[in-house]
Amino acid sequence: MLKSAVNYHFDNNQPVRLIQITDPHLFADPDSKLLGVNTAQSLQAVIDSFLTSSLSADLLITSGDISQDYSPKSYSNFVEQIASINLPCHYLPGNHDDPRVMALHMQGEHIFGQQRIIAGDWQILMLDSTIRSKPGGFMGDHQFTLIDLAIKAEPNKHVLLVMHHNPILMKCTWLDQHCMANGDEFIQRMSQYPQVKGLLWGHVHQQVDTIHRGPHGNIALMATPSTCIQFKPLSGHFALDGLQPGYRLLELACDGSIQSQVYRVEGDRFSPDNDASGY
Repeated sequence: MLKSAVNYHFDNNQPVRLIQITDPHLFADPDSKLLGVNTAQSLQAVIDSFLTSSLSADLLITSGDISQDYSPKSYSNFVEQIASINLPCHYLPGNHDDPRVMALHMQGEHIFGQQRIIAGDWQILMLDSTIRSKPGGFMGDHQFTLIDLAIKAEPNKHVLLVMHHNPILMKCTWLDQHCMANGDEFIQRMSQYPQVKGLLWGHVHQQVDTIHRGPHGNIALMATPSTCIQFKPLSGHFALDGLQPGYRLLELACDGSIQSQVYRVEGDRFSPDNDASGY
């Protein structure tokens, strides 16, 4: 049975603008650090970067790994920090999250864990790619069923699929061990729907912008930097990148096209522990 969607009204021909933040890895203690980076401070820097820009958005999308320590306080800390953005926030779990604790403590008038969002000419599906107690991901049958039913219910809406795990390999040996295990199947099956225009994820702590050429046209494939530490691309072993935390802004047009850009915190304020061998 298809559950109801969260609905937003947009005027005709008005694009839907999303800000995506991902992988903040917060702790109960806001002074805690992950590999040398204070994750509460780096998230706040990302939020401040957006708020002091001339950019605007309609919705906030958060694609998992909100917590690093699975604590209730880490989730309530996140809700408190994003309040200044003053946008509805839609979230999904990552492999570092406890979905039960997350559901109990990601609470607020404009905080939503529902999987379906209807916004203007678009349907956004917030998918769960997690496997309990495993760092890697898998898109299960129940998620495929959700996608199929949602598209059949709104066949005239363009579709953006959001998840935590990467369905394509990063050519980063250690990280690709923890990808979406059935990513090839997922992309192949999604490309059969002409409504699907983009796939968006987190998890990899680096930027990806590429396309999949499907039978109904190109599908945008997008990964977004973390709001804390960054993973070095194309690395055979665990390595951190010196790039600053960031976020992605997307504009979903009524014709089904997607314009997107990644923005990073300016300067060099956040420097990770480059001697780290994992986390």
